Amino acid sequence: MVGLSKSRFHVLMKQGVFPLPVQNESCKRPVFDLKLQQKCLEIRRTGIGENGKPVLFNRKRRKGRQVSKPVGNEHAEIVEALKSLGLAAPAEAVAEALRQLYPGGFSQVDQGEVIRQVFLRLQGRK
Repeated sequence: MVGLSKSRFHVLMKQGVFPLPVQNESCKRPVFDLKLQQKCLEIRRTGIGENGKPVLFNRKRRKGRQVSKPVGNEHAEIVEALKSLGLAAPAEAVAEALRQLYPGGFSQVDQGEVIRQVFLRLQGRK
């Protein structure tokens, strides 16, 4: 809930940053009731431990969807296909590779072959 590993949480609990759990009467296990859970979340949010001392938490960067820039040229499908193959190539590089590979145009060539040839060209292989 607080976004920490179990070991880091226990270290901070022993240092007095987080409150100690209460013992459940029925099974003698340590548990955090709702009040203690809220206290832990508040400590995480504010950065002030239960002992009154400030504590720093490393925040994990969230991996969100990366919004790709819209490609405003006629080779957008090829750029996207190369991206799906793991090659992030700028549209200008794709256009240059197409000019070198198909000086007379590539309308009569299978699109899969065009993508393959452009991929190989941009990878530096032939």
